Amino acid sequence: MKIRLKQIGIMICVMAFIFMQSSIVLADDEMDDETIDTIEDVLEASSNVDQFPNLQARACLVLDRESKQVLAEKDAYTKRPMASTTKIMTCTIVLEQANLSDVVEISKKAGGTGGSRLGLKAGDKITVRDLLYGLMLRSGNDTAVALAEHVGGSVEGFANLMNEKAKELGLTNTHFVTPHGLDQQEHYTTAYELALLTDYALKNEKFANIVATKTCEIHINNQPRQISNTNELLGNLNGVNGVKTGFTNGAGRCLVTSITRNGHQIVCVVLGADTKKIRTTDSVKLIEYSFSKYEYMNVKEKIQEKFNTWLQEEAPNIGFNKAKETQIEYEVQSSNITWVPILKEEQKDLEVRIDYQKNLETPISKGHVIGKIEVVLKDKVLFQTDILLKQNITKKQIGDYLEQICGNYHQYLLQSMSGK
Repeated sequence: MKIRLKQIGIMICVMAFIFMQSSIVLADDEMDDETIDTIEDVLEASSNVDQFPNLQARACLVLDRESKQVLAEKDAYTKRPMASTTKIMTCTIVLEQANLSDVVEISKKAGGTGGSRLGLKAGDKITVRDLLYGLMLRSGNDTAVALAEHVGGSVEGFANLMNEKAKELGLTNTHFVTPHGLDQQEHYTTAYELALLTDYALKNEKFANIVATKTCEIHINNQPRQISNTNELLGNLNGVNGVKTGFTNGAGRCLVTSITRNGHQIVCVVLGADTKKIRTTDSVKLIEYSFSKYEYMNVKEKIQEKFNTWLQEEAPNIGFNKAKETQIEYEVQSSNITWVPILKEEQKDLEVRIDYQKNLETPISKGHVIGKIEVVLKDKVLFQTDILLKQNITKKQIGDYLEQICGNYHQYLLQSMSGK
């Protein structure tokens, strides 16, 4: 009887262990008991935004990708933990440094990583490509460690690569310790810098394709498996095409979203929400606010109009001391920015200003900055570009003056003879 009870006890322990392991494998730290079957209600309740929304998350930001203008923010420049949104950087580093077809054998360390998991075990074999889909769709911490070891040699080595990239991108308030984002004291970013990182990552077409994927098939040990994206807004909200969810006890619930509507792209970051519903609601409110309250203005057209007027009315009055050339040509410095978002009620306050040098000494090289054109809203410069010389301006020499004198004298003689 005692033996039988002991056997039953062992079986119960084994079953409990299996249940715990399967829960770790199947559950994601972004897929908890807060079901997403109420997403329609959340979308409907959050879609009508007449004024700046009341936000419950601790930090939020919306960034226009073309102009890099901040459209909305709440405590967006304070350092905060960012949970699995860390994997945006992880994916970026791997895409830039690894071969997607490489096959990775999962280490004991990677296979034993806790939190959200793809379900990898030590000895499993899987390609870098499939690891990346497991990283960004299922938020696998096991995949993050496997990729870090493959690319950086170790978690620590990979963290060095992450921090080097952050420095390269000018992210001065961002620091990485892990490739997955589990809570560490020195692992942090800000909503603003996370948006900038996301903007950079989305320029990589492979990254953009991965985070826009709702479901896909991967292979572990050559066995197929279907996985789905943890991003509750993907496929449910107009224009959403990524990017990443996140949750830890220290970071709260986080969501980075990329959205494209009518050719305009924004990134929305929500950090430190207490519940999934809050992070979803705040994200939708910010997205709808940004697209409903801002109108995109073609600043290239505005600048060209102002420049054309300046060419006719003011440019002829610029003095080039001792210039040999008499016809001077100018151009506006080229820019990748065409559209700038402006609050609809503030468009009447928009100005285009030109400031330029009125007297210059020769010689001057082609491309010299003569002045600048600014698009200004209530004394805030939204966009600036330069006015450049389109040609070299040479300085008159003695010979040029003699030639001019001779030319003038010749012209005088011709006029005199014609008069006779």
